[in-house]
Amino acid sequence: MNRELQCKIYPAGIWNDYMFVVVCSYYQGKILLSRRKDRDSWETQGGHIEAGETPLDAAKRELFEESGVTEADVISVCDYLGYDTRGSAYGAVYLARVRALGELPESEMAEVRLFEALPENLTYPNVTPKLFCEAQRFLGE
Repeated sequence: MNRELQCKIYPAGIWNDYMFVVVCSYYQGKILLSRRKDRDSWETQGGHIEAGETPLDAAKRELFEESGVTEADVISVCDYLGYDTRGSAYGAVYLARVRALGELPESEMAEVRLFEALPENLTYPNVTPKLFCEAQRFLGE
């Protein structure tokens, strides 16, 4: 059975029980991705929404914690349903237009890197390209 994460895209703001946020980040015209210490693959910034946090607050927190971004315009892009053979959860997707990038805080992330295009070795190869495709629609605004 395939246990790889998949996703379905929905209009932004339709759920009220979000569990996760994903941030598709761009800095100086390039894609900004992070790599966890325990992986050799690249991923967006994001994670669980903490108690009392709005999805936007969680997106801004995760963006800083997982990349060191200190200034960015963060806008809502879409909602998604992430699922695999073990279950599913709703999330909110954001676009970050990064203006300032500081040092990577101490966290589970080992490094951040800029890419001209999404690399081959993505942590979530069935999800990340779909979410970036949605986010790219907002880049020209």
